[in-house]
Amino acid sequence: MLAMPCEFARAQPSESRDWPVWNGNANGDHYSPLAQIDRESVTKLRVAWTFDTGEEGGLETNPLVIAGVVYANTPSRKVVALDAVTGRLLWKFDSGVPGVGPVRSVAYWTDGRQHLIFASVNNFLYALDAADGKPVQQFGEGGRIDLRKDLGRDYRQQSITMTSPGVIYKDLIIVGGREPEDHPAPPGDIRAYDVRTGALRWIFHTIPHPGEFGYDTWPKDAWVNAGSANNWAGMVLDPDRGIVYVPTGSAVADWYGGDRAGDDLFSDTLLALDAATGKRLWHFQGVHHDLWDLDFPAPPVLLTVNSGGRRVDAVAQTTKSGYVFLFDRVTGQPLFPIKESSYPASTVPGEVASPTQPLPTLPLPFTRQGVTEDILTTRTPEAHAWAVQKFRTLAGGGGGQFAPPRLDKLLAALPGSNGGGEWGGPAVDPTSGILYVNANETPRLIGLVLPRAPVSAGERIYQQRCSACHGLTGAGAPPDIPGLVPVNPLLTDQKIEDLIHQGKGRMPPVTDMNGDQLKSLVRYLKILPAQGSATASVQKAAAPADADDDGAGSGEGSRYKSSKGFFADPEGYPAIVPPWGTLSAIDMNTGKYLWKIPLGYYPELAAKGLADTGTLNYGGPLVTGGGLVLIAATAYDRKFRAFDSQTGQRLWETDLPLPGLATPATYMVNGKQYVLIATGGEGGGSQFRGSTGGVYVAFALP
Repeated sequence: MLAMPCEFARAQPSESRDWPVWNGNANGDHYSPLAQIDRESVTKLRVAWTFDTGEEGGLETNPLVIAGVVYANTPSRKVVALDAVTGRLLWKFDSGVPGVGPVRSVAYWTDGRQHLIFASVNNFLYALDAADGKPVQQFGEGGRIDLRKDLGRDYRQQSITMTSPGVIYKDLIIVGGREPEDHPAPPGDIRAYDVRTGALRWIFHTIPHPGEFGYDTWPKDAWVNAGSANNWAGMVLDPDRGIVYVPTGSAVADWYGGDRAGDDLFSDTLLALDAATGKRLWHFQGVHHDLWDLDFPAPPVLLTVNSGGRRVDAVAQTTKSGYVFLFDRVTGQPLFPIKESSYPASTVPGEVASPTQPLPTLPLPFTRQGVTEDILTTRTPEAHAWAVQKFRTLAGGGGGQFAPPRLDKLLAALPGSNGGGEWGGPAVDPTSGILYVNANETPRLIGLVLPRAPVSAGERIYQQRCSACHGLTGAGAPPDIPGLVPVNPLLTDQKIEDLIHQGKGRMPPVTDMNGDQLKSLVRYLKILPAQGSATASVQKAAAPADADDDGAGSGEGSRYKSSKGFFADPEGYPAIVPPWGTLSAIDMNTGKYLWKIPLGYYPELAAKGLADTGTLNYGGPLVTGGGLVLIAATAYDRKFRAFDSQTGQRLWETDLPLPGLATPATYMVNGKQYVLIATGGEGGGSQFRGSTGGVYVAFALP
């Protein structure tokens, strides 16, 4: 049985150590000083226990471990408490709200008497008693708050869910949320709630209201209808200074900003806020007027570095574009120079791209920057010939970082909207200031289309709500985003409606669509294959400047839609030479690289002699006092690996039951160290070449 609340306050034995916060610590460093498992003993690791959730859908969870209890999520957003030594189920919380999709952890709060677990299920945030998993009735309405509320708009028309847990500061839980990537979308406001009552304590408007700083970086009154600029990736906290660091994503629409002329503060911004009040202390915008979906993809990490002959408390932010920005965490002063680099203007009518974008001079990027003909795939002569022919059809020989999307031709973006860096974020060894970051090097094709005027309500809704990811034809962007066509004939209308409400894989739940709207969309999805050719042909000539705007500024969807996908050869492999995924070690004191290696492989290519190509990877690394970097993350080979943190030498690897697209945790109970990883993929199914599910696997020494 799990200890009752009064027993939580007992002092833990010296031979135990928790993993009490998402990513290990409030500073987000993915670090543990535990060293029982070290460079020599890691080869002896064995499975200590497993826990199978019995569900399909995928896992991205970094679980918490507190006083011998694991708190974790299931693919359907249930919460479980497990014995940290045996994996035995202690309790399970089922909200009764149907939902699937990525959820990366829970949050824990205690005042020494009460012990609460905060968990998100779709648009709800629950407060649970850590002893038995029951909702705390005094919190919000019957144990939960509805995150669609408090945004200054009709909450019934808002769609928001949490993928990353909130940050706990004293008696506050500070939250963001995942939101749509096209209109209509709610504002990405950062909010703090009372942990005991659920009452709203403060709010920071990421789309500034009149009189607020940054209001003039948007069109007048954009705050009324503009959306997103949200924190979906999570936050970190400096509890001693009371500062919360909040990275934000792009504003809607991700790929076209004709209705949001200006830099669009505070989208794509690292915010430093007073955790007690929400007051802005400083900010840095990483992408001006984002047209590429280059959200800050992960929480930053707090560390201390040598800079200018002194020790400086710093904050490091990784990016999808493959850079690391480093700042004095108190003042926001860059610790390596940042230059504004020039980029071409947009040729799309109504669009005004930013003429410059900020790039750090150090560290150098951890991914290649742009596709050129000399890096096209040589995997086979046939694949190379195809890649050269395709590349020569692209705009400007492929384009480059921050080349604006076009209507007449596609561009090849490297890195693309899937990174570079992704949501797993970096790990940092606080004893050395070495940062470890895994990255994707899989180029994307990007462009814009002007869709035909919708001929039905269902087509209009599809263009607004679904096409940003799945494309106007429903083809998706495999392997990252599955296609919708053909619709599975076994799916009834009700099952399709449930899937839209609950979400699936990377698709968030759509919680604001019901009735006739929902039924119209379902009808259109079932005839989508027949509509594709008329819906999504790329425009061969730019639309006239006075083309009718179908309501981008009024919540009705953007004028132009994205046309995107992976730049892959005919067999589905990236159309450039490897590495296609990497793991790097960067000395943040100097900005210099310690080492960089490929991460992952395709088993079928390795069998043909093409090993260590690297693959798409999601989830982050764990670094320990034992001199190890432990990481799964690779989408195709189902491996869990340990590397020497100083050299990058692979010391150990083992097979997992499912892809481990999550960040590991480590803890010690009664003198024994464990390493715990969630396996299950992203929930997208076949795009990661296998079934999905949810199995936790703990390793320890014999």
